[in-house]
Amino acid sequence: MLATMSESERTPVVTEGLIAEGLRELGFNPSSVVIVHSSLRSFGYVEGGALAVCRALFAVCGTILVPAGTWDLTHLPAPPGLVRPDNAILTASTWEEFDSALARALPFSQKLPIDRGLGTIAETMRQSFPHHRSPHPLLSYLVVGRHAKALCNAQRLDWPLGPFEAAEALSGEVLLLGVSHTSNTTIHLAEQRLGRSRFFRYAKADEGVWLELPNIPGESHRFDRIESALVAVTREVKIGSCRARRIAISDIVAVTDSLIRLDPAALLCEDSACRCGAALQQRLATIKTASPGVTP
Repeated sequence: MLATMSESERTPVVTEGLIAEGLRELGFNPSSVVIVHSSLRSFGYVEGGALAVCRALFAVCGTILVPAGTWDLTHLPAPPGLVRPDNAILTASTWEEFDSALARALPFSQKLPIDRGLGTIAETMRQSFPHHRSPHPLLSYLVVGRHAKALCNAQRLDWPLGPFEAAEALSGEVLLLGVSHTSNTTIHLAEQRLGRSRFFRYAKADEGVWLELPNIPGESHRFDRIESALVAVTREVKIGSCRARRIAISDIVAVTDSLIRLDPAALLCEDSACRCGAALQQRLATIKTASPGVTP
């Protein structure tokens, strides 16, 4: 009878030390302010799992931010009759339908789990390490390290990407661990500064109470088109099977800004029924209403 191989025997073992070594090779250090987007599965077999990845990040980097959104639990459809131009949202057909959705949703709290789609590493960080968490009902962020409080305080209900601006001001960087630029939320910051991908969305605030929240970013499924334009400013190493990349926030914002100014539809898909179509119309409206002599 043939013996079966365990997962650790089939794939190389990635250790906490190996991950820390890779992060240092990328140039991270205790003064680094890092926005992390990650996939645990991308590493292969990690000894110690997501906890080992978190420990390696803490051992190397000074301030770490991860998305901690709770959209799956807190979001609502638009109420009937509340229409915003180019908003591309599912609207409840009746108040009964809306009230039912409101009853099912949860108000945000610091104890809510992070959306599954944001990864095991982020949720492990929430469960296992002291942290600050911003209170946005849809798009919270979890931060640990020296600048954690300042980054969280930079978020407002009307400007959810404020922590990214605060990180940018601190010469922050983005770390993509086994994920593509479709996870790179920093691209949305540049979009929104140009009047694009600024949607109104809705969330439960308390029992029987809902909020309208502006400047929620839209689609990112064509963001990988930015990769070739960022090659010159990207540092990359392989950690196990994980493609780990480091890019300065300022470079991502500058390249995105340049691409969108050249083409209002840059990094968007061509499906007019997608939120990309609404984002494009927002950008075109911004250009149309700009003051003479001003390049929006």
